Amino acid sequence: MLLLALAPLLPASSAAADDQHRAARPDPIVFVHGWNSDGSAWQTMADRFRADGWPADHLDRWNYDSTQSNATTAARLADEVERVLRLTGAAKVDVVTHSMGALSSRYYLKNLGGTAKVDAWVSLAGPNHGTETARWCGGAPCVEMRPGSDFLNALNTGDETPGSPRYATWRSPCDNVVSPQSSVALSGALNTTTGCLGHSELRTEKTVYDQVRTHVR
Repeated sequence: MLLLALAPLLPASSAAADDQHRAARPDPIVFVHGWNSDGSAWQTMADRFRADGWPADHLDRWNYDSTQSNATTAARLADEVERVLRLTGAAKVDVVTHSMGALSSRYYLKNLGGTAKVDAWVSLAGPNHGTETARWCGGAPCVEMRPGSDFLNALNTGDETPGSPRYATWRSPCDNVVSPQSSVALSGALNTTTGCLGHSELRTEKTVYDQVRTHVR
């Protein structure tokens, strides 16, 4: 009789354990690379997250066509986030971006409902208010990265950090790609200035990684 009385409690206990296990797992991370790059650029950072306990299927080094408009990429990103959520069973993702990846992901957050799906957002050397170096390349995304572009004016109108996601940016005084470096910071975000790092080094430098890990955790 005692066993029969306890039997209904066992599935509930198991369900509670499963809930606790899911709660202990970190949010999956969607990494968004920059212009003229691909997901392999995140190898060092993804390896560090994996060593610190992130499951392999929670580290999505997403690839996209960086020659298309950032608005188009944002729509692709929305699909990718949905795919990762289905795969992992998570409620939200964290989004970690480098360089131009900040722009499509911000468009997704602001215009495509991303604030409901993203817990923490990171911009490493993102040209959030434009970069003069984009005047030296062509195509839609380069035009959009130029200071004063219609794309950036619309993106930065109103609240630069909308919704509930936790926003953070990192910029380097030695970044010769994002010019001016002040372009990176966003109103309402946690804005950090690193030591003297090159544009790509913000993806691989250990101190920056430690700070990003603390932010998304």
